[in-house]
Amino acid sequence: MTAALQGFAIGLSLILAIGAQNAFVLRQGLRRAHVFSVVAVCALSDAALIAAGVAGFAAILELAPWFATVARLGGAAFLIVYGALSLRSALRGTEALEAAEEGTGSRMRAIGVCLALTWLNPHVYLDTVVLLGSVSARFEGQRLEFALGAMSASLFFFTSLGYGARLLAPLFARPSAWRVLDLLVAAVMWLIAAGLLFGH
Repeated sequence: MTAALQGFAIGLSLILAIGAQNAFVLRQGLRRAHVFSVVAVCALSDAALIAAGVAGFAAILELAPWFATVARLGGAAFLIVYGALSLRSALRGTEALEAAEEGTGSRMRAIGVCLALTWLNPHVYLDTVVLLGSVSARFEGQRLEFALGAMSASLFFFTSLGYGARLLAPLFARPSAWRVLDLLVAAVMWLIAAGLLFGH
């Protein structure tokens, strides 16, 4: 298997796990709200982090271990708040997806939330910078190919998730489906936050 294919396979396996970022992309896709912008932010952010990892940013974390702690606590705080907002939305339970609904909410707000869910999530750094950066060390002379493969996996996944979510639009025409989704999102946010706070 070539370095690029291995990068794609490893990158895809890491990103498939459900998390705050993926849940947000799914929600935006269901609402058909600024999908291109959200997908672009996620893919470009991942590309930047993968590039940093492959370029040796993992060494910086070893020299400045306090950065990992700050990122972990900040990410946990953000996930707790975001989970609370999702729970509040579930309890209200008034949202339904209209067939013609397009572009709901501000584009800048969607991009801001997406950036926060990406850059305040320590797991993103662990997966892209530390893990992929470490694995890339095995591909001496082929690190660029490995990085491009991992970046391609990110672009493929987020594009599929954002635009493929439209297939679920009929299901989410019912407020009860949104209520379940919001409850699941809140649970995922708090589980990740608990892991960040008590799993170290």
